[in-house]
Amino acid sequence: MAVPTSKAELLAAITANFDKLLADLARVPEERARECTLDGHAAGTTMSPADLVSYLVGWNELVLKWLDLDDKGASVDFPETGFKWNQLGLLARKFYEDCQSLGYPQLLGRLTSAKDRLVEAISHRSDDELYGRPWYDKWTKGRMIQLNTSSPYANARTRIRKWLARSD
Repeated sequence: MAVPTSKAELLAAITANFDKLLADLARVPEERARECTLDGHAAGTTMSPADLVSYLVGWNELVLKWLDLDDKGASVDFPETGFKWNQLGLLARKFYEDCQSLGYPQLLGRLTSAKDRLVEAISHRSDDELYGRPWYDKWTKGRMIQLNTSSPYANARTRIRKWLARSD
């Protein structure tokens, strides 16, 4: 799928990638959701399917925080307060820990809710706001949203499909 350059394309990418991913995540047996046998984000590491969903929840909710702060005219501390871009592994671990107490169905529900709130937030923005000017460094708001939603959905789908294939 091409990189979105409009609100309509961004919403289509988020929806299409999320729907495909959710169908695959639904195939994960709940009793195996916390099994650390899925290739991790860093080479040589492993994580569980639940960790993968927690990672997506974390980024989706972080994007929502960015948008909320921006709407209020407050500065956004990218990527997150207390973390720098070269500390994304630590941020991922925070996301896993934040969702550790949730069951797999609750994790999927939280991810779906975050995605739905993102779609709503994007829907209220113009193409100009999303793509008309840089928002963070050289990146537009639409591109920053896409880099942290639809692209990770596609990456996660590749990971979970590989895991599911090994599990069959």
